[in-house]
Amino acid sequence: MAADLPDAEPAPDDGALPAQALAGLPDRPFGVYVHVPFCATRCGYCDFNTYTADQLPGASRSEYPELVLSELALARRVLGGDTAPVRTVFFGGGTPTLLSPDALARILDGIDATFGLAADAEVTTEANPESVTPDSLAALRRYGFTRVSLGMQSAAEHVLAVLDRRHTPGRAVAAAREAAEAGFEHVNLDLIYGTPGETAADWDASLSAVLGAVTGGAVDHVSAYSLIVEDGTRLAGRIRRGELPMPSDDVAADRYLAADRRLTGAGLDWYEVSNWAATDAARCRHNLLYWTGGDWWGLGPGAHSHVGGVRWWNVKHPSRYGQRLADGRSPAAGRETLTAAERHTERVLLDTRLRTGLDLSVLPEPARAAAHRAGADGLLAPDDLAAGRAVLTRRGRLLADAVVRDLLPD
Repeated sequence: MAADLPDAEPAPDDGALPAQALAGLPDRPFGVYVHVPFCATRCGYCDFNTYTADQLPGASRSEYPELVLSELALARRVLGGDTAPVRTVFFGGGTPTLLSPDALARILDGIDATFGLAADAEVTTEANPESVTPDSLAALRRYGFTRVSLGMQSAAEHVLAVLDRRHTPGRAVAAAREAAEAGFEHVNLDLIYGTPGETAADWDASLSAVLGAVTGGAVDHVSAYSLIVEDGTRLAGRIRRGELPMPSDDVAADRYLAADRRLTGAGLDWYEVSNWAATDAARCRHNLLYWTGGDWWGLGPGAHSHVGGVRWWNVKHPSRYGQRLADGRSPAAGRETLTAAERHTERVLLDTRLRTGLDLSVLPEPARAAAHRAGADGLLAPDDLAAGRAVLTRRGRLLADAVVRDLLPD
């Protein structure tokens, strides 16, 4: 979760949104994000808004659902009674599955009672592999969860150690199989590449482990992200002290190309630069809601929301979050109303990362000319350009940021 932005607009205590943001709300896709900030331990590379028991002495996980439900009541007051049914719910963290299945179900039931869940709603929870069991997965499925995303990261023990992950190398794939046996319709495995000390053979072994779960029918979605060294993390400190080398951009590019070749060879198609799915139905609809500019309300400390071009974020610390709600105030720390230029920039940035690509008609003539130059350079697919869309080639995905810069005004 991003830090509070000091130059943001103040957020009103009642959370009220401008009328123009609410206009047309029932006709737009709507989702809910639930942030669960608890972790058993803090991974060395993580800069998300998460806390261990030592960092939150006296905090009660059992009371957390009531806090979230209090914000949910605020969301109902702010949005009124005319929202579309919730199409997607995503429990992220942190480690949502440190809460019991009953606690997660209580929040999900509250979302359904407040806004109504669409009949085909996608309901995802993130999970660490060691935080679930066959029984807990069966309970989550019974309570209406349809998708689970497991943080595998690597199949190499020494790589997991550098990342400060607690699970054993084979646990993520085993958990994925348990999820499939519990009846989950969709199961994702998350990978991280480019960790200091990771070899090409380590990465190949990680991909082989994932593909074994794919071909076995347990996994239908894979995410793979390059390791980012965030300031203030334990990993950044180790690199600064010379204990570990800085990850290499060239190595990361090699890892990405290896992943794309093997995943597509196994029948998974990329639909966003870092995401591959076995079928259209296996794509993460909640993330697509983000990437296509939909509306969502983010519940929990540090959670971000977006409705009708207004974006806001909650205070980060759970105690401040709870106190604001107890005082009858919105937990929002600040917000911003996106200008037309900012919304255009986001559309170009996000659409270009998607397999469906960017509609060239939204670009001014100089940017369209830049797109055709990128096509001549092998960064955008020529056939898609001829059809009026900018779609990255495999090489273009490695240089996506540079392509986007050329499509935006100076």
